[in-house]
Amino acid sequence: MEKRLVRSKNDKMLGGVLAGIAEYLGWDITVIRVTYAIITFLSASFPGTLIYIILWIVMPEE
Repeated sequence: MEKRLVRSKNDKMLGGVLAGIAEYLGWDITVIRVTYAIITFLSASFPGTLIYIILWIVMPEE
């Protein structure tokens, strides 16, 4: 079975983007969310928020 990068239906907090990335990589969702939050706040919040919105639109739902 082919692995696909899709938004998660099971563990979504906002759009399921980070949960989908965690499932694809096989990592813990908490690690992904904390890492993403730290990177977003360190980059003045705008690029991280923009990337999340783009991924939300582009990534298909599970």
